[in-house]
Amino acid sequence: MGSLRAAVVGGGIIGAATARELAMHGADVTLFEKEPRLAAHQTGHNSGVVHAGLYYPPGSLKARLCRRGVHLLAEFTAARGLPYDECGKIVVALDGSELGRLDAIHERAVANGVPGIRRIGPDEIADIEPHARGIAALHSPHTAIVDYVAVTTALADDVTAAGGTVRLATPVTAVRSRGDEVLVGTGTGTDGFDLVITCAGLQSDRLAHGAGDLATPAIVPFLGDYHLLRPEVAGRVRGLIYPVPDPRYPFLGVHLTKRIDGAIMVGPNAFLAPGREAYDRRSRSLRDLRDAVFFPGFRRFAARNVPAAMRELRTAVSIRRFVAEAAKYVPGLTVADVLPGPRGIRAQAMDADGSLVDDFVITGHGRVVHLRNAPSPGATSSMAIAEYLVEAALERAGLQT
Repeated sequence: MGSLRAAVVGGGIIGAATARELAMHGADVTLFEKEPRLAAHQTGHNSGVVHAGLYYPPGSLKARLCRRGVHLLAEFTAARGLPYDECGKIVVALDGSELGRLDAIHERAVANGVPGIRRIGPDEIADIEPHARGIAALHSPHTAIVDYVAVTTALADDVTAAGGTVRLATPVTAVRSRGDEVLVGTGTGTDGFDLVITCAGLQSDRLAHGAGDLATPAIVPFLGDYHLLRPEVAGRVRGLIYPVPDPRYPFLGVHLTKRIDGAIMVGPNAFLAPGREAYDRRSRSLRDLRDAVFFPGFRRFAARNVPAAMRELRTAVSIRRFVAEAAKYVPGLTVADVLPGPRGIRAQAMDADGSLVDDFVITGHGRVVHLRNAPSPGATSSMAIAEYLVEAALERAGLQT
């Protein structure tokens, strides 16, 4: 396959992993990234958690690629000398109404092969997280944290070491097929490739639709604001403390997460973002807002989720309410214990009927493959998603490995 010319669009962790996977197959790879650096969007704004696979329906693409992805990521970080901390995670039930859902997560985790998962009581909660409280919890001792930006850089380094090219500050404006060739247009011209895989995250629907794919699922961006525990109280959290997901709400809710640098993140909330890339709290994009608000799927979603929106709005406008959510799990936390933290923006794929697309979605035609949806655990699963994408792309294009 040495003569195969392949392009990957998107320099987040999945795009970098996909470019590396193609290079490992012997392809001549070009990785396009519109920003002047890699991992500038979702990869560089997430919490760094390596998910073990607790929540996902057994047999789903998410479940399979998450478990494979954990294995590949642990191997890769060890080989590159990158930090990988199995700090562990507890999913805490606050009262009896949550026990049934906790048991259901346990069953899924066991079915997914999550190592070491077990149900624990209040005494063991206190042993693992002395400042946390709950009537029961699941303990996932091998849930880990990493620096996903460092991992992305290392993946891209492998691409260049194999003779590939990483083109930063090069927005892709068009992808179109011409016979057995795929043309990739940028601001500086057009290049031809035998195979193109797009991993464009927050812009994935626009790029895919422009290349002839369906308009849906559409990306609706949801912001997630975090706070950080002050250094003097950060020791109250040793690892990851999560709530039991409530099926009445489409998002998980506030939790406490140790970062690889030792900081403790509190959050996030979840609310419609004023722009797909509005990380600065003063940023707005009229185009992005218009596309979201006038998308029929979002209007249907919003109409069905008024209580969830009210809950998230309260934590978005009131830091006191925000911290109060975290204090349910770590009693004693107050507004004085937190500092402003980062903002992430989730590229949430949504169908026209207003349903959130939960699993990974891969579409395309001919010699073009699009990754249309890669929500959590997308970063965890990145190297496994790359394997899956490359295999699907080669098979679809009729190319031999």
